[in-house]
Amino acid sequence: MDKKYLYLFSEGNGSMREILGGKGANLAEMMNLGMPVPYGFTVTTEACNKYYDDGEKIADEIVAEIFAYLEKLESLAGKKFGDPHNPLLVSVRSGARASMPGMMDTILNLGMNDDVVKGVAELTNNPRFAWDSYRRFIQMFADVVMGLPKSRFEEIIDEMKARKHVTMDTELDAEDMKEMTLRFKAFYKESLKEDFPSDAKDQLIRAVEAVFRSWNNPRAEFYRRMNDIPSSWGTAVNVQMMVFGNMGNDCGTGVAFTRNPSTGEKKLYGEFLMNAQGEDVVAGIRTPQHIDQLKELSPQAYAQFVDICGKLEAHYKDMQDMEFTIEKGKLYMLQTRNGKRTAAAALKIACDMVDEGTLSKEEALMKVEPKQLDALLHPQFDAADLKAATPIAKGLPASPGAACGKVVFTAEQAQQEAALGHKVILVRLETSPEDIEGMHVSEGILTVRGGMTSHAAVVARGMGACCVAGCGDLNMNEEEGYFEVNGVRYTADDFISIDGSTGNVYAGAIKTVPASISGDFERFMKWADETRKLKVRTNADTPKDALQALSFGAEGIGLVRTEHMFFEGDRIKAMREMIVSKTTEQRKRALAKLLPMQRSDFEGIYEAMQGFPVTIRYLDPPLHEFLPTSSYDIANLAADMHIDLDDLKAVIASLHEFNPMMGHRGCRLAISYPEIAEMQTTAVIEAAINVAKKHPEWHLTPEIMIPLVGDVNELRFVKNIVVKVADELIAKAGIDMKYLVGTMIEIPRAALLADEIAEEAEFFSFGTNDLTQMTFGFSRDDAGSFLNDYYDKKIYEQDPFAKFDQHGVGKLVANAAKLGRATREDIHLGVCGEHGGDPASIEFFHKVGLDYVSCSPFRVPIARLAAAQAAIKNK
Repeated sequence: MDKKYLYLFSEGNGSMREILGGKGANLAEMMNLGMPVPYGFTVTTEACNKYYDDGEKIADEIVAEIFAYLEKLESLAGKKFGDPHNPLLVSVRSGARASMPGMMDTILNLGMNDDVVKGVAELTNNPRFAWDSYRRFIQMFADVVMGLPKSRFEEIIDEMKARKHVTMDTELDAEDMKEMTLRFKAFYKESLKEDFPSDAKDQLIRAVEAVFRSWNNPRAEFYRRMNDIPSSWGTAVNVQMMVFGNMGNDCGTGVAFTRNPSTGEKKLYGEFLMNAQGEDVVAGIRTPQHIDQLKELSPQAYAQFVDICGKLEAHYKDMQDMEFTIEKGKLYMLQTRNGKRTAAAALKIACDMVDEGTLSKEEALMKVEPKQLDALLHPQFDAADLKAATPIAKGLPASPGAACGKVVFTAEQAQQEAALGHKVILVRLETSPEDIEGMHVSEGILTVRGGMTSHAAVVARGMGACCVAGCGDLNMNEEEGYFEVNGVRYTADDFISIDGSTGNVYAGAIKTVPASISGDFERFMKWADETRKLKVRTNADTPKDALQALSFGAEGIGLVRTEHMFFEGDRIKAMREMIVSKTTEQRKRALAKLLPMQRSDFEGIYEAMQGFPVTIRYLDPPLHEFLPTSSYDIANLAADMHIDLDDLKAVIASLHEFNPMMGHRGCRLAISYPEIAEMQTTAVIEAAINVAKKHPEWHLTPEIMIPLVGDVNELRFVKNIVVKVADELIAKAGIDMKYLVGTMIEIPRAALLADEIAEEAEFFSFGTNDLTQMTFGFSRDDAGSFLNDYYDKKIYEQDPFAKFDQHGVGKLVANAAKLGRATREDIHLGVCGEHGGDPASIEFFHKVGLDYVSCSPFRVPIARLAAAQAAIKNK
């Protein structure tokens, strides 16, 4: 039997997401539930993948199947495609398996041509509507299918409005719309040297191809990388009978959520426009009305819509984001999907739905994206500072949080400034999907146009970025790079602050304060902690970072990087003295100056962690990192240290390495200079003894981690130094103290010989940053310069330093865990690379049976939730 590439909505259901995409599966499901969905069919994700496999060409068999299903649609609709007397017009929309709002393309009113437009005008007795629909189709087709700039079409509209002295599109009459259509077609022909296609079937096939192509447009690829969506999923295409919200004042279109996506409040939330098409609401060209006002304008449709909202939320057990159209007073449902929401709203909805009896705690835990929690962990405006500030403008509070930064007017400017380390606020008339990368690096987004469901609002909420939309007080001049408010001009040299919870915009920078975990957040995280198997530790080098992590729920420290303590004032001097020493005695004298500083640091960290385990990694980077590089700084250092300039230059030259990340670092330093390990062991154990005497109830057990081990003999050599020093100090103190000596598995050889290394190591901590670097043979500092070429050519989809490579590096981790446990049953296994805070990576670490992950303090709640979700998924 031939493979089936198409399904009528009535043939599908909600479980067929993988082949029908999210939109197609949900349309089928709504139809099964007896809801008013316009007839249509779905071209599957498999057809999209075949399109790419066949060299970006739709196979003849799929074209034939599309035409066969078109006939079925004509029969259901009682209309004929391309027939001027009884025309069927369709929308062509993308629909990937995962929701990707605004990332791919849509075409409305397809099937229009010079004959059909006249037929529509006669049938509806509404020539203005007919020509408006035709010009919209030309504009969308030209943009999406042929790649012509949208801006030129907007210029033509603006020229016509100026000539007629009107401000709204709706004030243009039928003759204006006809003239606009002719001008659009003339621009199309002039640009492409061909007439606008009049054959409806040709239009349809070209539109389907364009939606397939949009799966790989730059903004969609960037969104997929950001949200861990594989390119192999492909997108489906939904071809649906058009219903018209722009046929007159008893027609309309809208977008609504079953709950407030910003706050989570259980109340219908949305916007609509009468006499408009769907794109008008989200494009932000006209300011829409609140959904409640629909009750007055179309009471019957409103009542039916409210009933459908309740049914859909109960059916999907989640907040729904829906699109609808009213044609001549009759309601049609065009889409439902689980709605994007802010982190605060996600937590409130999850907790409320448990209280309402809709969800179990485990189901509620699966409803929140771990990465979203990030938005709740970052600062809000300082109340005192805010009190003294007066807003210069007010827009809609589209995505909560507080942000301040330099004004930028384009996505490119945002990326350039962010690359220089500057915080920026992206200010636009309205954002479009092309702005995605600039939005991603901005602290916040401010738009002049657009409502609470505009592109800027939806995308910002998904990213956890602060957004104020529809701020009409701003008089914008994007070309010259400024905006004006009340006669005051703001340029790229100015700072502004925006509050996504109130919609207020302020001149200048307002101080921010850290967030706190309480209320729904605290309750929700308690459920996560009851569910997860993996412990969550933090990477912290200071008591301040340790306390921050503890407040976010960390259960210990998985990595203290001792070298981070050597860069300040007197410390760097003593460190440099140690490096330039020519004898062991000189080195020991310099290390003796560092000892009290290290001991004091460790005491502070032990105190902060209140008895939770602390893993301290010994000195790891190559020594040249502690020395200056410029001639001026080298000369100053020689004078400061009272040593000969040529001698210092000789030391620096001797430390030069061709590949320092694979050079004289990690355990190799302790092998060359055992006195470094002696000093660090003394600091670790003496600090633990001092704190244990004050807090015997904590039962401190220091964990000493030897980095960059590739052979058991290396570990044995350094461990012998540690054990000798530690045992002497503990005996001398007359205290009963245990300690562990383990290693960081970050060299592939160590992962392969983990059974031998476990003879000496009492714990393994996987340093996935270096393990990834050495397994791939990529320098993580340089890979950014060529990885984009890999994404463009579909060699890799993800940066392996951001998302753990389960396929390759993962085999080494799984193998090392298995071998380590075979030798030493009670060995502790953890991860301390940055992957320890990445949700997709955490699920893998859960599956291979590690004991804990360790990540930066602000990622601790993310890791706690991801670990709970991993436990639920892998029961």
